[in-house]
Amino acid sequence: MSGEFLIFLILALVAIAGAVLMLNLTKVVHMVVSLVFTFISIAGIYVLLSAEFVAAAQILIYSGAVTIIILFGIMLTRHNDHSETSSVGRKLLVFVGILGFAAVTYFGIYNLELGEQATELHVNNTEQIGLAIYAHYVIPFELTSVLLLVALIGAIVLAKRDDEEEEAKDK
Repeated sequence: MSGEFLIFLILALVAIAGAVLMLNLTKVVHMVVSLVFTFISIAGIYVLLSAEFVAAAQILIYSGAVTIIILFGIMLTRHNDHSETSSVGRKLLVFVGILGFAAVTYFGIYNLELGEQATELHVNNTEQIGLAIYAHYVIPFELTSVLLLVALIGAIVLAKRDDEEEEAKDK
């Protein structure tokens, strides 16, 4: 067993554990922390794949910005924090789902043939990503940024409307 394979197994287990914890925890802040662990371990897997730029973008964008936006969205919207007691049946169903997903993934990649390996895997990696995003996919890239901006403004408007309604009820 090589060191690279061992690191991959550790990162994969951290990513899976973070995802499972995110689904099973009841406090929102704990869920976001487990989401950050998942994002960082996925960035580690990107480093193992010689995609350092994608790993850095993963950490900066997802672990930083998206997590902060999720926290702001949660803080700006009103919600009732009623914690549900999870039953044994639900935990069993989640465990069976995880095992089913693992089995399907294993059998899906067991006989997978990817063809010939690339000889120059990461030559001008960042340049190729930049050309793809800003030359071929510039319109979807800009539409995504506008969509995220509209979602943030919508969350602020909804939170402000709830505050105004609450003040009107108090008077």
